[in-house]
Amino acid sequence: MRLFVQSWFLSLLLITSLAAEDLCKITVIDAENGWPVPLVELKTTNEVRFHSDNGGVIAFDLPELMGREVWFSVEGHGYGVKPDGFGFRGIRLKPEPGKELIVKVNRDLPGKRLGRITGSGLYAESQRFGEHAEWTDQGILGCDSVQNAVHNGKMYWLWGDTTIAKYPLGLFHMLGATTDVRPLDSFEPPVTLRYDYFRDAKDKPRVVAKMPGSGPTWLNGFISLPDKDGHPKLCATYSKIKPPLTVYEMGLCVWNEESENFERFKVLWEKTDESPQPPPTVPQGHPVQYTDSEGEDSLLFGDPFPKLKCQPTFEAWQDPEKWQELDPQKTVPPKTGGQPITPHRGSIAWNAYRQKWVTVFTQFGEDSSILGELWYAEADSPLGPWADAVKVVTHNNYSFYNPKIHPEFTSEDSPVLLFEATYTAMFADHAIPTPRHNYNQVLYRLDLDGTWLSSAE
Repeated sequence: MRLFVQSWFLSLLLITSLAAEDLCKITVIDAENGWPVPLVELKTTNEVRFHSDNGGVIAFDLPELMGREVWFSVEGHGYGVKPDGFGFRGIRLKPEPGKELIVKVNRDLPGKRLGRITGSGLYAESQRFGEHAEWTDQGILGCDSVQNAVHNGKMYWLWGDTTIAKYPLGLFHMLGATTDVRPLDSFEPPVTLRYDYFRDAKDKPRVVAKMPGSGPTWLNGFISLPDKDGHPKLCATYSKIKPPLTVYEMGLCVWNEESENFERFKVLWEKTDESPQPPPTVPQGHPVQYTDSEGEDSLLFGDPFPKLKCQPTFEAWQDPEKWQELDPQKTVPPKTGGQPITPHRGSIAWNAYRQKWVTVFTQFGEDSSILGELWYAEADSPLGPWADAVKVVTHNNYSFYNPKIHPEFTSEDSPVLLFEATYTAMFADHAIPTPRHNYNQVLYRLDLDGTWLSSAE
């Protein structure tokens, strides 16, 4: 059996090598630091589109254009090249079989794209050249909006609606997984993040929050809290959804450690003629723990800015009588002046390096993309005031929503801030979905010791 496996593997390498000889390898790199840049589109004049994978690689395979000068338009959502005399942003290359070409792109904003961390084909282009052969897909094609909580020494992950290969309708009751609390070996591309998905009897990734009632289940406000005996409880707020996006029930749910599923704990609201709208304040968003100047510990729920406050205990979390409604800041002034920015959704975190509370949020309503522009801002308190917002990520007619900061991934004193968000054509103006990348999580890095923050000091 071992001899058979070895022969099969050698045959596979030979086939890969022979196939690579017919391809032209195009690698996209950041002109500033030489890092590979994922998610850059090169498009020919006859509309054939190629996209760099997590290794920054494109496997060019058009025989009719081999050995000829080819103009490629370049679109990198914040990465690109200078326009020529006619205003075209692109490059001219001569692809040839077995040849490697380098494309250098300039980064326009502080956010550094590290790569896609969900979905399939993360290294699909690179693997055609025998690179990253150790990486294997995990059976998930795409997933929406992440939630995280540290619980019992692990990082727990939840995602919303999830795309799989076998049918257009995928998983709709929260995909779940765990990783180490610090799951990345490096904060430079290419990045790989492997999840330990909760699996069914057929060893397929499964849902973890199938609450009673029709329609999908969405979870929010994901947090691990101690009960009165000191035992940690993994908690969340659930919503039941009817098409197209109508919430008809909301409540609290708790993780069952034995079955590894969320179970309904308490119904907070059901849609009726007498109560047609959900309550304005429930434990939703990305929670943070906070100790104020008087030493009082509290739990804050917001998306991005806090809307609800309670004591950081399981008993306070489950009792609406112990919730305090907050009035979050509605807009944030940009550092460069001009119109205040209206946040859509996002998250906040304490940053020891800056000695500030920091936020990354999606702007609501901008000309280039209605939900594709991400901003960074700071405050002395999680309650604000938030000011000096800086645009850090941009998208050309594409959405990048529900950003989540990952302070746990780095050491407390690190100047590196990591965050992810959902890359999707949804809510954009007739955007063409990016193959493999659409409806997935993309990880970015901000260097908080960079000059881009100097004028905010």
